[in-house]
Amino acid sequence: MTRIAGVDLPKNKRIEIGLTYIYGIGKSKAQKILRKINIDLDTKTNRLTDKQIISIKEILSKEHEIEGDLRRLRAISIKRLIEIGSYKGRRHGLDLPLRGQRTRTNARTKRSGRKTMTGKKKAPRK
Repeated sequence: MTRIAGVDLPKNKRIEIGLTYIYGIGKSKAQKILRKINIDLDTKTNRLTDKQIISIKEILSKEHEIEGDLRRLRAISIKRLIEIGSYKGRRHGLDLPLRGQRTRTNARTKRSGRKTMTGKKKAPRK
């Protein structure tokens, strides 16, 4: 089992896809990393040599924000928006969509804890 940045990568998937299991790495970033160290994109994760794994770890630690650090930075920026009282911060605080989406009929998952079908008549008791 290959473990990079505290994440167990799947054994039988291509390394290009396996790297996307790490928070902060998408498909395009994974491709750039693999091209930089000359690893074939179709290589399975369990076929990687120790040298290749070490080189992937080095590139991730030096050049990219991933996993816990990235989550922490994101949480700090959201907390800052809430503290300064910006529109986006207030929407975060109320757990509502913040990029202009409508909430009257959609956004059911963001408005959790509220009734979704208001005004619907209940069935009469027999």
